[in-house]
Amino acid sequence: MKATGIVRRIDDLGRVVIPKEIRRTMRIREGDPLEIYTDREGEVIFKKYSPIGELAAFAAQYAETLHKTCSLSVIICDRDAVIACSGVPRKDYTDKALSAELEQIIESRSLYFHREGSEAIPVLAEGGGHFVSCAMPIISEGDIAGCVASVTDHPEETRRDLPSGEVETKLILTAAGFLGRQLEN
Repeated sequence: MKATGIVRRIDDLGRVVIPKEIRRTMRIREGDPLEIYTDREGEVIFKKYSPIGELAAFAAQYAETLHKTCSLSVIICDRDAVIACSGVPRKDYTDKALSAELEQIIESRSLYFHREGSEAIPVLAEGGGHFVSCAMPIISEGDIAGCVASVTDHPEETRRDLPSGEVETKLILTAAGFLGRQLEN
C-alpha cells in the first residue's frame, strides 16, 4: 500500500471526502460504486467495484465462443479496463486501461460501428495495435456496466472470414444485452 500523506476527518454523518487528485488518478467518477475492505491492523481500504468483473469467467467464455464460432476478436470490459478477451493476446489486453475514445463510446450508451474512411478508435490507452470495429455498452438496470466490442488489427481491411457488418452488429448487440441481463439476475 502506498501512503499519500493526505489526512481527512470523518464528518458527523460518517463521510470522508476522497481528494480530487486521488479520484482523478484512480479514475473514480461521481456515482461509481466502491467496495470497502478492512483488515486486522485497522486499515480501511476502498476499491473500485466492477459489477461486470463478477462475471469475468463467464464473459471470457462468451468472448471465446464468439471468436471460435464467428472468427471475431472480442473484448469485454468494465468502464475502465478489459476484463475478458479472445482473438487478441490476453496478457497484452486483460486489466489494461481503455482509450479515451472507447470510454466515450461506453458513455454514449449507443452502438458504435466503424465506418470506412473514419478515424480508427484504439482499444487501449497505451495503444496495443487493435482498433474497435463494433461496440455496444453493457447496460444493467439503467446503469452502464461496461462494453462488448469486436476489434481488428486492420480497421480499413475487409476480411472475408469475418461476418458481415450486419451480423457482427447483431452478435455484439446480443452479447451486450445478454451480459446486461446476467448482471440483473
